[in-house]
Amino acid sequence: MQDRQTASMGKTMMRLARCFLGLSLLSLLAVPAWADDLLIRPARVFDGVDPHPHEGWAVLVHDTRIVAAGPALVAPAGAHVIDLPGMTLLPGLIEGHSHLFLHPYNETKWDDQVLHEPLALRTARATVAAKATLMAGFTTVRDLGTEGAGYADVGLKQAIEQGIIPGPRMLVATRALVATGSYGPKGFEPGVAIPQGAQEADGPDLVRAARTQIAAGADVVKLYADYHLGPGEPSRPTFLMEEMRAAVEAAHSAGRIVAAHAHSAEGMRRAVLAGVDTVEHGSEGTPEVFRLMHDHGTALCPTLSAMEAIARYRGWNGVEPAPQAVQTSRASFAAARKAGVTLCVGGDVGVFAHGTNARELEAMAAAGMPAAAVLQAATSGNARIFHIDDRLGAIRPGLLADLVAVAGDPTRDITTLHAVRFVAKGGVVVRNGE
Repeated sequence: MQDRQTASMGKTMMRLARCFLGLSLLSLLAVPAWADDLLIRPARVFDGVDPHPHEGWAVLVHDTRIVAAGPALVAPAGAHVIDLPGMTLLPGLIEGHSHLFLHPYNETKWDDQVLHEPLALRTARATVAAKATLMAGFTTVRDLGTEGAGYADVGLKQAIEQGIIPGPRMLVATRALVATGSYGPKGFEPGVAIPQGAQEADGPDLVRAARTQIAAGADVVKLYADYHLGPGEPSRPTFLMEEMRAAVEAAHSAGRIVAAHAHSAEGMRRAVLAGVDTVEHGSEGTPEVFRLMHDHGTALCPTLSAMEAIARYRGWNGVEPAPQAVQTSRASFAAARKAGVTLCVGGDVGVFAHGTNARELEAMAAAGMPAAAVLQAATSGNARIFHIDDRLGAIRPGLLADLVAVAGDPTRDITTLHAVRFVAKGGVVVRNGE
């Protein structure tokens, strides 16, 4: 008798457990039942093109796209309305130089990340970095190499696209391409095969390697036009111009853009003449090289904040005068602006913490670029350079509704970009409030 009672109680408990589990799953899956129309009413709208914010504007979104932007917009029947008093609404910011598979070097040295951190650990960390990036208002990133994590960026991009994890839209470079013996990690017994942070290729193999990256899912091909070949050495050119030119032609033929890491003037010159789309860093650029970049329409991604972060890791406390490397980078940035070079916004995030991407915009403004121009560069400018301006980068009808709101007016105070209060990606609100 007691056994039958125990069995009956057990069955009842199982039924209750199943019911509770079902209710729990329903609560997890529940989302706000908003209409297809969303009217957003901030204090002002920075549209990504006009340097002056539009006071009193609102933005109407239908499904995934912007359908109207302007004053006195009326919400359609059944539309959901979001009021953002005191805030500025901007296009989703575009991060031009990120490494989601890296984390700050003062936490773990680059060599140790590449050699000792398991791929599963790096991928798990990258999912957190992706969410932090999105919540910081950067709804698109150009991720320029996994630094030893193979093609994991392609899988991360797919996971975001399939809604498995939250994150920005990704333009990925998979494995960057380096000349044999020119990259790292280094410092081991000669002849011992050491895993590298990028793929080595030379001559005709460089074209094959570029095509391999594209076949694996690369949206961008990244080349290392120079590097410091030994401890204490300056950056020196690695690839011959003819090698890079062939790889660039192969990438462009496949509809991909090409980014070139280059610090030295000669590395930059070779990359520009080879036809790359962007030069990354360019810290030792000369007026002659910047005139060449201007004439060829090559954009510069100066990564000022990465240089500053590395200086801080080496003991700089932020007090001026800055270390020589930081001053050199700032002077190069000023020379590029004077030459009229198109400027990309990208901080080399991963060198410093993901989610603090706005540090690069702040550094560019501190180095003399007007805040509104920095914001234009981080939205419509980056979109144009990356060939995605038919979908993103501005607030205008027909474009995807990637929208960000910050407390205050970033055209007057760029630091308000750290006060993100609202984020929507493709019309889906992913952040609304503190």
